[in-house]
Amino acid sequence: MRLSRFALLLLGFGAVLGLMVWLATTLVQLYGTIAASSVFLANLLLGGLITLFIALAGVVIYYGVVFSHPKRKSSADTVLPPHKTGVAEKALDAIRAQVDQIQDEVARQVLRVRSQEIEQALKYRELQIVVFGTGSAGKTSLVNALLGRMAGEVSPTLGTTTVGETYRLELKGIQRDLLITDTPGLLEVGVAGTAREQAARQLATEADLLLFVVDADLTQSEYSALESLRQIGKRFILVFNKVDRYTASDRDRILQKLQTHLQKGSETQSPDSVVAIAANPQPIRLDNGEVLQQQPKILGLLRQLVAILRTEGEELLADNILLQAQRLGEDVRQMIDEERSRKAAKLVDRFQWIGAGVIWVTPLPVVDLLATAVVNAQMVVEIGRVYGCEMDFERGKELALSLAKTLAGLGILTGVVEVVTTALELSVGGYVVGKSIQSISAAYLTRIAGKSFVEYFRNDQDWGDGGISGVVQRQFELNRRDAFVKAFVKEAIAQLPKEAMNLLNPKFTSADQVTEQEQH
Repeated sequence: MRLSRFALLLLGFGAVLGLMVWLATTLVQLYGTIAASSVFLANLLLGGLITLFIALAGVVIYYGVVFSHPKRKSSADTVLPPHKTGVAEKALDAIRAQVDQIQDEVARQVLRVRSQEIEQALKYRELQIVVFGTGSAGKTSLVNALLGRMAGEVSPTLGTTTVGETYRLELKGIQRDLLITDTPGLLEVGVAGTAREQAARQLATEADLLLFVVDADLTQSEYSALESLRQIGKRFILVFNKVDRYTASDRDRILQKLQTHLQKGSETQSPDSVVAIAANPQPIRLDNGEVLQQQPKILGLLRQLVAILRTEGEELLADNILLQAQRLGEDVRQMIDEERSRKAAKLVDRFQWIGAGVIWVTPLPVVDLLATAVVNAQMVVEIGRVYGCEMDFERGKELALSLAKTLAGLGILTGVVEVVTTALELSVGGYVVGKSIQSISAAYLTRIAGKSFVEYFRNDQDWGDGGISGVVQRQFELNRRDAFVKAFVKEAIAQLPKEAMNLLNPKFTSADQVTEQEQH
């Protein structure tokens, strides 16, 4: 085969040489013919032919260099799947609008930075490979082997890699920008080890492709980590490292177990996703006493890695960007919900004591939410405003009365009186005691009502499958623990005189104004 290629090369060289000799002879004859009549024209023709020849030679050399050293395709020039890109862009637009609703300046800034990072990923499209696994499973050795140089320290001690280290990686046949990150190990002891593990898990969730490195069969902790990453849609290669330390039978047995784990866990990962390597093989001693350091044995991993990046690279990148946008959106919504919950809880606390004060200063013989309908209606309006739902007072009153009827229909009014009476450890014999029970019970009912309305507005003004009765009953059960009731009654005894004074004070104007003052 080599001889035939050499013969073809020799034949081609001879043909080119023959053509050049023929061309030179022809040009000399043509020059002599023209020079016989006009030397100027002959020189002009010769100069033009030399210029043309130089230009053609330059073009041939240029394209020869270009094709022999093809330009590396920039990640910014790649085209991600348009439908996923569009979804990610729309998600980021929505996230920016939501971030502006967050009042915590520090949290808002953090979320903006994360949004900008996702936008940068969408713009520059560098594919991120993350090496993940337990401490000293050989992650850094693998990174060194892939890079072909000593990029990180290798040590048998757990915790060698304390922060994520990122390097640029070039793989033959992959025309895009690749980044590879070496992460701290899992299952390290101590507070610092736990912090490093959390950092590693965060890096793993942001990866386009994971190399999950183990040096034996999966432990329960490793399997749990692998499954949690797979549940959020991470594509990975399970890398069985340090195979040179096992006998052939033991190596095959462990490989079979790893393949079984993947088949059991998910249908999306094939057995081919398990690759055996020796990133930093143990040195061998020769017969003459010399120690020979073997080269890394990672050819199978390289083939698998290149195959995945070629066939799935753009999809992996697009899926990850979309996933990061969705996760950021969930974090933003959760933060907004937490802020709203805190505001709503303050409103409920404030209105429950206002409701108690109304009963305390009003000579009513029985406890009834109808008696505090105005206070509860205003509370509904205020809670709705926290959740971005503007409603008038009449609609708030309608909702408050509807919930009051539900409380009465479920027998919760009686139940609350019994709970409060037990907590007070008193009988209802005297007027002052009776008024205390009525007032505290009113506060307790207002609290249940307020918590129910918070759940209603959190669910986009929907009571859910169980309806209003299910929500009210659930809130009553959540707020009837003995320790909570005793603490509530104790606080109520301290609050009632203050609320009564507020209600009797001529400067008191409305529940709305009191709530606004409390918020400020």
